[in-house]
Amino acid sequence: MTQLVAVPLWLLVVLVGLALFAALEWFLLPGVRWYFRRKVRRVMNEISTRFKIELPEFKLTRRRALLDRLTSDQRVLAAVHQQVVESGVPRDVLVQRVRRYAGEIVPAFNAYVYFRVGYWLAKTFAKMTYRVRLGYTDAAALAAIDPRSTVVFVMNHRSNMDYVLVSFLAAERVALSYAVGEWARIWPLQGLIRAMGAYFVRRNSGDPLYRMVLQRYVQMATEGGVPQAMYPEGGLTTDGRLREPKLGLLDYMLKGFDPAAQRDLVFIPVGINYDRVLEDRSLLRKLDPAAAGVGLLRKLAILARFASRQSILAVLGRRYRHGYACVNFGTPVSMRAYVEAHGVDFRALDDAGRRQPVAAVGKMLMARIGEVVPVLPVPLVASVLLRDDARPISELELKSAVQALMDGVEAAGGHVYVPRTDRDYALTVGLRMLTLRGLVHEHDGLFQANPRELTILRYYANSIAHLLVA
Repeated sequence: MTQLVAVPLWLLVVLVGLALFAALEWFLLPGVRWYFRRKVRRVMNEISTRFKIELPEFKLTRRRALLDRLTSDQRVLAAVHQQVVESGVPRDVLVQRVRRYAGEIVPAFNAYVYFRVGYWLAKTFAKMTYRVRLGYTDAAALAAIDPRSTVVFVMNHRSNMDYVLVSFLAAERVALSYAVGEWARIWPLQGLIRAMGAYFVRRNSGDPLYRMVLQRYVQMATEGGVPQAMYPEGGLTTDGRLREPKLGLLDYMLKGFDPAAQRDLVFIPVGINYDRVLEDRSLLRKLDPAAAGVGLLRKLAILARFASRQSILAVLGRRYRHGYACVNFGTPVSMRAYVEAHGVDFRALDDAGRRQPVAAVGKMLMARIGEVVPVLPVPLVASVLLRDDARPISELELKSAVQALMDGVEAAGGHVYVPRTDRDYALTVGLRMLTLRGLVHEHDGLFQANPRELTILRYYANSIAHLLVA
């Protein structure tokens, strides 16, 4: 019993490895799971008492259950059968494709990641980059929304900061689920975004099977009461103007909407604007077909140069945040009331017959978004300077023109954000931002648009151009 037993080294390594694996499986992992479950429970208790947010059951369902539900959905399976008949591709191949699509789309919402990690990151980065302001809010109409409704925030898309800004400002009222493009499917960003409850969307996919899987997920989430956020424009504006709405996700939501169901479908228009869009020059390059593409190394070099310059300015005490970033929340649109007023039932229409009514809803929502786009100092000053970009203008004349522009926007029902409720200060910060960037030249007290930067000045003026139309 006390004799030594010799074993080969490789066998000893295997035995030690198995012992460590068993210890990990039976002792360490359960403790780690218990620790994080306790953290999540604390967060859930906090958001229900402090924030008064009620997370829908669908949002808290395990991801594996959602995947099973989506891949076994009758409409998805019918689409698989149709493709088998039409294309001759084996059913097993198509079912595997459905599983892959579902795995791409379905999020893995984690309340701890959303309210502890995501909220902190969004708040810190947004406030470090901009003077973040919540402007106009139709508080009475928002408070009157039936809490059982499915709420969808529809907003204009000016910058990738939109995700950060709205998530941060809305986090004390709702946990939003975004439709995110494929640009975010990179490690480790993909895992964080999925844990925040976002779902990935392939833009302009021509595969009808993919569209059916996406459609059914969106409809399940909508029927389950998941608060969502979407950009009807489908992508970032490249010239600063509001774009025509893309109707894909909107059509998915409307085609299954039952006005007699317990849940109403409520769209909340959100207007976003910035004194500076961080990726403005990159967006404007897309308008020039002759512009050469920018490689990854070049992009990293530009980012490093920008970060180093900002760090130097901060050390010298000369760094300003990139102006104001403002968000307005408009009057909600109840689809139950809309359907009743217009006498339309989207469920009874085929794809061709539904196209025009859905387009009408999209146009209406974009108009509502346009009405609540914040009017900020930089777009105001840019709009005045571009009236006669070849003529220098004094500060007094510029101030008078900006004041008149503010009056006109407010008289038309627009929402001007006036920093510190001081219109003179608004002009000061707008001019400062433009002169620091070299977009406006000052000489002997006269200001003039930089002739080489007219395109970017128009980009900012275009953000409020729809509010200035007589």
